[in-house]
Amino acid sequence: MKSRPEIKAQAKAAYKANTGVSIGAYIVYLLVVGTVSGISFGAGAVILAPVLMVGFSFFTIRLYRGEPLSIGDIFSSAFDNFGRKLGGMLWMGLWTYLWSLLFIIPGIIKALAYSMTPYILANDTNVAATDAIKLSMRMTNGHKGKIFVFMLSFLGWELLSVLTFGILDLVFVGPYRAASMAGLYIELKQNAIDNGIISAAEFAGQRV
Repeated sequence: MKSRPEIKAQAKAAYKANTGVSIGAYIVYLLVVGTVSGISFGAGAVILAPVLMVGFSFFTIRLYRGEPLSIGDIFSSAFDNFGRKLGGMLWMGLWTYLWSLLFIIPGIIKALAYSMTPYILANDTNVAATDAIKLSMRMTNGHKGKIFVFMLSFLGWELLSVLTFGILDLVFVGPYRAASMAGLYIELKQNAIDNGIISAAEFAGQRV
Protein backbone atom coordinates (compact mmCIF):
# COMPACT_ATOMS: atom_id res chain seq x y z
CA MET A 1 0.00 0.00 0.00
CA LYS A 2 1.33 3.42 -0.93
CA SER A 3 2.24 5.84 1.84
CA ARG A 4 0.38 9.09 2.48
CA PRO A 5 3.05 11.20 0.70
CA GLU A 6 3.00 8.84 -2.30
CA ILE A 7 -0.80 9.00 -2.61
CA LYS A 8 -0.78 12.78 -2.32
CA ALA A 9 2.05 13.10 -4.83
CA GLN A 10 0.11 11.05 -7.40
CA ALA A 11 -3.04 13.07 -6.70
CA LYS A 12 -1.16 16.35 -7.16
CA ALA A 13 0.36 15.12 -10.42
CA ALA A 14 -3.09 14.06 -11.64
CA TYR A 15 -4.49 17.49 -10.75
CA LYS A 16 -1.65 19.27 -12.57
CA ALA A 17 -2.23 17.15 -15.66
CA ASN A 18 -5.97 17.98 -15.63
CA THR A 19 -6.09 21.38 -13.94
CA GLY A 20 -8.90 22.94 -15.94
CA VAL A 21 -11.37 20.08 -15.80
CA SER A 22 -10.49 19.39 -12.14
CA ILE A 23 -11.29 22.96 -11.11
CA GLY A 24 -14.37 23.06 -13.30
CA ALA A 25 -15.74 19.81 -11.90
CA TYR A 26 -15.14 20.90 -8.31
CA ILE A 27 -16.86 24.25 -8.80
CA VAL A 28 -19.79 22.72 -10.66
CA TYR A 29 -20.17 20.08 -7.95
CA LEU A 30 -20.22 22.71 -5.19
CA LEU A 31 -22.66 24.93 -7.09
CA VAL A 32 -25.07 22.13 -7.93
CA VAL A 33 -25.01 20.66 -4.42
CA GLY A 34 -25.55 24.11 -2.95
CA THR A 35 -28.46 24.73 -5.30
CA VAL A 36 -30.23 21.38 -4.83
CA SER A 37 -29.76 21.60 -1.07
CA GLY A 38 -31.97 24.68 -1.08
CA ILE A 39 -34.72 23.11 -3.16
CA SER A 40 -38.04 22.32 -1.44
CA PHE A 41 -36.86 23.33 2.00
CA GLY A 42 -33.82 21.07 1.88
CA ALA A 43 -35.41 18.03 0.25
CA GLY A 44 -32.74 18.27 -2.45
CA ALA A 45 -30.08 17.85 0.23
CA VAL A 46 -31.59 14.49 1.15
CA ILE A 47 -32.44 13.19 -2.32
CA LEU A 48 -29.93 14.70 -4.75
CA ALA A 49 -26.85 15.84 -2.79
CA PRO A 50 -25.91 12.30 -1.65
CA VAL A 51 -25.90 10.85 -5.16
CA LEU A 52 -24.00 13.85 -6.48
CA MET A 53 -21.35 13.08 -3.88
CA VAL A 54 -21.13 9.57 -5.35
CA GLY A 55 -20.87 11.06 -8.84
CA PHE A 56 -18.07 13.39 -7.79
CA SER A 57 -16.31 10.45 -6.12
CA PHE A 58 -16.44 8.64 -9.46
CA PHE A 59 -14.89 11.66 -11.18
CA THR A 60 -12.06 11.85 -8.62
CA ILE A 61 -11.30 8.13 -8.95
CA ARG A 62 -10.88 8.59 -12.69
CA LEU A 63 -8.77 11.68 -12.05
CA TYR A 64 -6.42 9.82 -9.71
CA ARG A 65 -6.09 6.92 -12.12
CA GLY A 66 -5.27 9.21 -15.02
CA GLU A 67 -8.32 8.12 -17.02
CA PRO A 68 -10.19 10.32 -19.56
CA LEU A 69 -12.26 12.94 -17.74
CA SER A 70 -15.41 14.95 -18.29
CA ILE A 71 -17.42 17.11 -15.90
CA GLY A 72 -20.41 15.16 -17.16
CA ASP A 73 -18.96 12.07 -15.44
CA ILE A 74 -20.31 13.47 -12.18
CA PHE A 75 -23.89 13.41 -13.40
CA SER A 76 -23.76 10.26 -15.53
CA SER A 77 -22.42 8.33 -12.53
CA ALA A 78 -24.75 9.98 -10.02
CA PHE A 79 -27.95 9.17 -11.88
CA ASP A 80 -26.99 5.73 -13.17
CA ASN A 81 -28.67 3.23 -10.84
CA PHE A 82 -29.91 6.19 -8.80
CA GLY A 83 -31.86 4.17 -6.22
CA ARG A 84 -28.90 2.01 -5.24
CA LYS A 85 -26.65 5.00 -4.72
CA LEU A 86 -29.24 7.01 -2.83
CA GLY A 87 -30.07 4.02 -0.63
CA GLY A 88 -26.40 3.40 0.15
CA MET A 89 -25.72 7.02 1.05
CA LEU A 90 -28.86 7.35 3.19
CA TRP A 91 -27.95 4.11 4.96
CA MET A 92 -24.49 5.50 5.68
CA GLY A 93 -25.96 8.81 6.88
CA LEU A 94 -28.41 7.06 9.18
CA TRP A 95 -25.74 4.98 10.89
CA THR A 96 -23.37 7.93 11.18
CA TYR A 97 -26.15 9.94 12.82
CA LEU A 98 -27.08 7.14 15.24
CA TRP A 99 -23.47 6.68 16.33
CA SER A 100 -23.05 10.43 16.75
CA LEU A 101 -25.83 10.34 19.36
CA LEU A 102 -23.35 8.44 21.57
CA PHE A 103 -21.20 11.60 21.71
CA ILE A 104 -18.58 12.97 19.36
CA ILE A 105 -15.81 10.36 19.49
CA PRO A 106 -17.93 7.31 18.54
CA GLY A 107 -19.47 9.35 15.73
CA ILE A 108 -16.04 10.32 14.37
CA ILE A 109 -14.77 6.74 14.55
CA LYS A 110 -17.77 5.41 12.66
CA ALA A 111 -17.63 8.24 10.12
CA LEU A 112 -14.06 7.17 9.36
CA ALA A 113 -15.16 3.54 9.12
CA TYR A 114 -17.90 4.47 6.63
CA SER A 115 -15.77 6.98 4.68
CA MET A 116 -15.11 4.71 1.68
CA THR A 117 -18.81 4.05 1.07
CA PRO A 118 -19.32 6.75 -1.63
CA TYR A 119 -16.30 5.45 -3.56
CA ILE A 120 -17.52 1.87 -3.38
CA LEU A 121 -20.97 2.92 -4.60
CA ALA A 122 -19.32 4.87 -7.44
CA ASN A 123 -16.71 2.38 -8.56
CA ASP A 124 -17.91 -1.08 -7.50
CA THR A 125 -21.19 -0.89 -9.32
CA ASN A 126 -22.49 -4.37 -8.48
CA VAL A 127 -22.15 -3.98 -4.72
CA ALA A 128 -25.56 -3.66 -3.06
CA ALA A 129 -26.42 -0.46 -1.21
CA THR A 130 -26.30 -1.99 2.26
CA ASP A 131 -23.18 -4.01 1.47
CA ALA A 132 -21.15 -0.92 0.53
CA ILE A 133 -20.99 0.29 4.11
CA LYS A 134 -19.97 -3.19 5.30
CA LEU A 135 -17.10 -3.32 2.80
CA SER A 136 -16.03 0.17 3.87
CA MET A 137 -15.89 -0.96 7.50
CA ARG A 138 -13.73 -3.94 6.58
CA MET A 139 -11.45 -1.89 4.33
CA THR A 140 -10.84 0.71 7.01
CA ASN A 141 -10.42 -1.70 9.92
CA GLY A 142 -7.02 -1.00 11.42
CA HIS A 143 -6.60 2.09 9.22
CA LYS A 144 -8.97 4.62 10.81
CA GLY A 145 -6.12 6.40 12.57
CA LYS A 146 -4.24 6.68 9.28
CA ILE A 147 -7.36 8.00 7.54
CA PHE A 148 -7.81 10.62 10.27
CA VAL A 149 -4.18 11.75 9.95
CA PHE A 150 -4.56 11.73 6.15
CA MET A 151 -7.49 14.14 6.40
CA LEU A 152 -5.69 16.32 8.94
CA SER A 153 -2.72 16.61 6.60
CA PHE A 154 -4.73 19.10 4.53
CA LEU A 155 -5.38 21.40 7.48
CA GLY A 156 -2.57 23.80 6.57
CA TRP A 157 -3.86 24.15 3.03
CA GLU A 158 -7.39 24.70 4.31
CA LEU A 159 -6.22 27.49 6.62
CA LEU A 160 -4.50 29.15 3.67
CA SER A 161 -7.76 28.80 1.74
CA VAL A 162 -9.54 30.77 4.45
CA LEU A 163 -6.98 33.56 4.10
CA THR A 164 -7.74 33.73 0.37
CA PHE A 165 -11.51 33.82 1.03
CA GLY A 166 -11.91 30.33 -0.42
CA ILE A 167 -10.27 31.05 -3.76
CA LEU A 168 -7.33 28.72 -3.10
CA ASP A 169 -9.79 25.96 -2.20
CA LEU A 170 -11.58 26.34 -5.53
CA VAL A 171 -8.49 26.41 -7.73
CA PHE A 172 -6.26 23.92 -5.93
CA VAL A 173 -6.95 22.59 -2.44
CA GLY A 174 -10.43 21.17 -3.09
CA PRO A 175 -9.59 19.22 -6.26
CA TYR A 176 -6.23 18.10 -4.81
CA ARG A 177 -7.82 16.90 -1.58
CA ALA A 178 -10.61 15.11 -3.46
CA ALA A 179 -8.17 13.30 -5.74
CA SER A 180 -6.09 12.31 -2.73
CA MET A 181 -9.10 10.82 -0.94
CA ALA A 182 -9.95 8.85 -4.09
CA GLY A 183 -6.37 7.59 -4.11
CA LEU A 184 -6.73 6.51 -0.50
CA TYR A 185 -9.81 4.48 -1.44
CA ILE A 186 -7.93 2.80 -4.31
CA GLU A 187 -5.02 1.91 -2.04
CA LEU A 188 -7.23 0.63 0.79
CA LYS A 189 -9.20 -1.49 -1.67
CA GLN A 190 -6.08 -3.04 -3.14
CA ASN A 191 -4.67 -3.59 0.34
CA ALA A 192 -7.86 -5.40 1.38
CA ILE A 193 -7.67 -7.67 -1.67
CA ASP A 194 -3.93 -8.33 -1.37
CA ASN A 195 -4.24 -9.28 2.29
CA GLY A 196 -7.32 -11.48 1.89
CA ILE A 197 -9.54 -9.13 3.90
CA ILE A 198 -12.04 -8.75 1.06
CA SER A 199 -12.08 -10.80 -2.11
CA ALA A 200 -12.25 -9.26 -5.58
CA ALA A 201 -15.50 -11.20 -6.01
CA GLU A 202 -17.08 -9.26 -3.15
CA PHE A 203 -16.16 -5.98 -4.79
CA ALA A 204 -17.85 -7.39 -7.90
CA GLY A 205 -21.04 -7.78 -5.89
CA GLN A 206 -20.83 -11.46 -5.01
CA ARG A 207 -21.59 -12.49 -1.46
CA VAL A 208 -19.22 -15.12 -0.12
